[in-house]
Amino acid sequence: MAVSTIEEDLTIKGNISSKGGNVDVKGKVIGDVTAEAVLVHGTGSLDGALAAKKIAIQGKHKGTLKCDDLTFASTAQVEADVSARTMTTESGAKILGKVQITGQ
Repeated sequence: MAVSTIEEDLTIKGNISSKGGNVDVKGKVIGDVTAEAVLVHGTGSLDGALAAKKIAIQGKHKGTLKCDDLTFASTAQVEADVSARTMTTESGAKILGKVQITGQ
């Protein structure tokens, strides 16, 4: 499976789509991201809609978030409407918005 990485020194303004691949965000993305899996690292920030089967947030996200499997690290700072099948949240994560966990 291919992994596309947005490095710390990179800012992307626009939508990103990876069919069947993973996207690692270490820098900044202003736009929507769709992929098989997305990891927003502690240095990363994403401002837009986020959709994937598996999402892990260690950094910042603002927008909407839709996935099957969601993980928030203790360093996560999220302002989003969240829809997920399952969610794991470490103590210390900051989440502001509507959260819907379906369990299905």
